[in-house]
Amino acid sequence: LAIVLGTGAVQAGEVQIKWQDPEKFTDIRPANDNRKAFRERVIKKFDGFFNEMATQLPEGYKWEVTVTDIDLAGDVDYFIGGAGNALRVVKDIYSPSIRFTHVLRDKHGEEVVSGEERLRDMGFMQSLRSANDNEEFRYEKQMLSTWFSKELQPKVEQYALALPKVSTN
Repeated sequence: LAIVLGTGAVQAGEVQIKWQDPEKFTDIRPANDNRKAFRERVIKKFDGFFNEMATQLPEGYKWEVTVTDIDLAGDVDYFIGGAGNALRVVKDIYSPSIRFTHVLRDKHGEEVVSGEERLRDMGFMQSLRSANDNEEFRYEKQMLSTWFSKELQPKVEQYALALPKVSTN
């Protein structure tokens, strides 16, 4: 079962996100929340992350992403909270990861880059952040942003440089 839950049209690039069997993902378990409501919140938040990245793509680019697995930072511990209150415990041994396939096409429909990505941030606890940074899923967002800037953007820039130059004279 694959469902399309997020499509973002932005002034630069456009992204379409599909979620393949999110109920089977490694870890999008809530601590003290309804499982379905938490999964929907995770999907909405990650849709936002991908949409934010798409704003940095050249105008007319279309990015198709299919998310196949997520393992959120931390682990749900049902005993640490006492009185049956589970908590998500974030320790460096519970690093965030995401798997997705993607195809990025230029404004003419030509493939710029595609592949299957398996991201895991083993050093997520060492990244510098401000004391008031309490954004939900911040470790996952940082992992995706780092991949985007270090892996995808350079390929987009290389592709643009390799395009034939058209003279307007």
